[in-house]
Order: sequence, then C-alpha cells, then structure tokens
Amino acid sequence: MAEWIGMGRRARRCYGFDEVALAPGKVTLNPEEVDVSWEFGGQRFAVPILAAAMDGVVDVHFAVEMSKLGGIAVLNLDGVQTRYENPGEVLREIAEATPKEATKLIQKVYTTPIKEEMIAKRVEEIKAGKGYAAVSCIPQHAERFQKIACDAGADCFVVQSTVTTKTHLAKAYTPLDLARFCQQSKIPIIIGNCVTYEVTLELLETGCAGILIGVGPGAACTTRGVLGIGVPQVTSTIDAAAARDFYYQKTGRYIPVITDGGMRRGGDVCKAFACGADAVMIGSTFARAEEAPGRGFHWGMATSHSNLPRGTRIQVGIAGSIKQTLFGPALVDDGSQNLMGALMTSMGCLGAKNIKEMHFAELIIAPSIQTEGKIFQASQGVGMGK
Repeated sequence: MAEWIGMGRRARRCYGFDEVALAPGKVTLNPEEVDVSWEFGGQRFAVPILAAAMDGVVDVHFAVEMSKLGGIAVLNLDGVQTRYENPGEVLREIAEATPKEATKLIQKVYTTPIKEEMIAKRVEEIKAGKGYAAVSCIPQHAERFQKIACDAGADCFVVQSTVTTKTHLAKAYTPLDLARFCQQSKIPIIIGNCVTYEVTLELLETGCAGILIGVGPGAACTTRGVLGIGVPQVTSTIDAAAARDFYYQKTGRYIPVITDGGMRRGGDVCKAFACGADAVMIGSTFARAEEAPGRGFHWGMATSHSNLPRGTRIQVGIAGSIKQTLFGPALVDDGSQNLMGALMTSMGCLGAKNIKEMHFAELIIAPSIQTEGKIFQASQGVGMGK
C-alpha cells in the first residue's frame, strides 16, 4: 500500500472526502423507508449526528433543541459555559472582535477559572429542558468533572483531546487511566480523538461506549498546519471501522465509531457512513444555526491555548435553524442543510436499508467528483463551486 517518497522511506496514500465517491447500488429503495437510527449506550437515537462540544456551537438551549429532534449535542465543560455565569456576554464579545483581535481575546477569555458549581448547573439546566445531557472535557479534568456531571444527572461523558491514546506517559502529572475510568463510570463514556487502526483497537479495549475519529479536520482547526499531524477522514474512518469489526468478532461487543470533523455538507456525511461510521460529529455546519451561541462565528477547541493556539475564529454566518440543518427545507444551495434528507436519499440510491448496510456501499477513488461538469458552478461561486 505504501509508496516510495525518498531514499529508504515509504508513505501510505490516504484519502479525504473530496477524493472519493459512492457508486450507486444494484437495488434502489424508497428513501422514506430506510432506517437512519443508531444505538449508543443502550439507547436508540433517530438522528445519527452529534453536535460538537465547541463553544460557538453548543449551549444549554442548543442541547435541548437538538435532543428534541432526536440527536445529541455535547456541551464543553472546559469552555465559557462553566467559566461564566452569563456566557452570552462573553460570546458576544468574541463575535464582535476584529479578526486581528479574535485569538488574543479568546485566549484571555479562557484564563478565567472554571467554576465547578457551573458544571452541575449546566447539566441540570439541560435535564430541566428534557434534553439528553452529553458533556465533554479534557483528560486532565475527566475524573473530577465526570463525578460532578454524573451526580447532576448527565447521560453521557466525552473525554476529548487533540490526540488520545490508551497509554499516555508523563512525569509532571498522573495520566488518566482510561480503562479504569471507563469501567468505573455509571454512564457511557466516549473517547477521542484517534485516527489509526492500532490506537482505535486499544481504546476499544478500555470499555468505552464510543470512539471519536479525526485529528485536525475541523473547519476552525489548525492542528494540521501547526503540528503537521493528521490523517484524512476517509482513510481514518475505514481503519477505525476495521478495528471496531475485529473487536466485535473477538468479544461480541459492538462499539460505535463516530467520525468527528471535516464534513461540510450532506455528501460528506454520506461518505463517512459508507466508510464505516456509526454516527458523525459536526461543528461548523451547526455553528451556522440560529440557535448556535456563536452568533455566526466558530472557533477551534484549542484556539484558546495560551502559547500555541491550534485553531482560529472563522465567520460561518447564520443559515437557518437546527431543524433546517437536519431536516430542511434547505434554503441554501451548498448541501449544508437537510443532512438527514441527504442521508436517506443516498441510502435509497445505494440500496442500504440501514446504517450498517451503508457500510458495504462501494467506494471509488474519484478526485474529479467535485469538478466534473461543474464549470459554471465554479465560475459563479454557487452550489458545489463555493
């Protein structure tokens, strides 16, 4: 699989969403009759899409509304929602900052200490709105925050960092024991992020309930530019799914893999499922929703790093409601709305009755898929030319 790239050095060719396409199936189905639901933590969800734990995307109101529509929105416990009693004022400042001021302001905003009592308060607010309370933090805070969130009624806990491995070595602090953490938890744990077969397999063995796949593909993330690391999402999802299937054959325990980041429109979402994803996590598209707290702006989770920010604030605009994003009607021509309609239609064309059958769709290498016959869209900056 690897190619020579120099004397004695080989590199494997990997693929992203724009380089592949889905070949139609031999049988087609009525899109209204496909099953797009997925199972997580012993519960079935109608929408296999999670809203990313990013401050410009998810707040309490967003989490409640996403739950009503059948999906999951993850609240960031390391962000402004737990640092400020009134995060709306801070989010307004970030939205009004000039591009030159934005990173410095975000770094300053995140120096305010996290108030642990706000963790319980935010979880309780989501539950009071009858929402599914999924929350996230970095490994260093996980044991402390998980107990607080769980006692407050959280339904799911996400441990997320730029790159996550089962074995983390450090002398300056005691690393989180992921296996012990997962096995002692009373609620499902999702771990992320990783991109390789070997690491996915090791993380599955911790006893987690889900794995996030993706390093650096997010619209507001600059990790790939700053650190030079990452694997394109098509290859990383396929490799992770292979690890999931091997683990299932060995243990009889099926743990969903969740492609996290890099999806701009419905076609990318469909390709993620064809690569083997059980669900997807999206940030920038939801940041465009009317209910998103970022007011049309979106920034990476590591943008606030005091010394080496790995993200930036981008303007995504406001395109419609969460409901429009998921179910339409689409009022934009770029494929970023009615994601569920796109998924159902794609499954119908592929002959896939459910998400697991979608995993067997034929993938082809097709770098011309974005440009073939699209000269007018490209020249006019509309549709696929955006």
